[in-house]
Order: sequence, then C-alpha cells, then structure tokens
Amino acid sequence: MYKALTICPICGEKMHIEVLRCSKCNSKLEGIFEMNEFASLSSENVEFLRLYLLNRGNLSKVSEVLKISYPTTLNKFNKLLSDLGYVSTEEINTDIKQDDTNLEKKKIIDDLEKGLISPKEAIEKLKLLKGVK
Repeated sequence: MYKALTICPICGEKMHIEVLRCSKCNSKLEGIFEMNEFASLSSENVEFLRLYLLNRGNLSKVSEVLKISYPTTLNKFNKLLSDLGYVSTEEINTDIKQDDTNLEKKKIIDDLEKGLISPKEAIEKLKLLKGVK
C-alpha cells in the first residue's frame, strides 16, 4: 500500500482523498475527506515522532538512541512541532535560546562540582549569562 500524497506533484497544492474503500467487503464511500495533520509529515518526522512516543517524551533518551547531541534532538523536535503548525518560528527561537542558556548553566555547575572553577568564577559566569555585571 502506498502512502497518500498530501501535496500535488504537478502544481504543489494540497491534495484531498475522495474515495474510501473497505479492504474486507469492498464497500466504497465517496466524498471529500481531510487527512489528519500527521499525514503531511515527512517519513523522517514520522520516525522521530514514533521514537519520541516510544521513549515517553524523553528527548534525552531519544538523543541517546539516535546517537546525536541533545541540541540536535531538540532542533528535530522543534522542526516536528513547526511542521505540524503547533509553534511559531519566534517561539522555537526563544525555546532554543532558553535551552542553550540552561545548558550553559549546567556546564558551569558541572565545572564547579568538578573543581575546574571556583565558586566566585561560577557566580561571575552565571551573572554574565543573566546579563548582570
């Protein structure tokens, strides 16, 4: 069975389904039917969504399975949301900046715990991230 096309390969407009047929009794229903929002996803996005659901929404586990960095996984997730029309580009950019800041904070705390930086240096770095001088 073929995957239904969602975009016309000739003109680029949205496709719709006009006939539904039962595979058992061959009954046929005709009309104009809308596809759900997931039908328009690329196969890459569908596989990512399956993996995301399989890991119960844990992006860290998804990044481990895919053997890619967490920021790359987050970018894939944000693209999925964007392709579904759930968030705007501005929201995604804000989320990415926030996640980058959180990763920087985590690195500072990790460095402090490992003794790579002093508490004073950690405070200075955290203030710089916050924009306080």
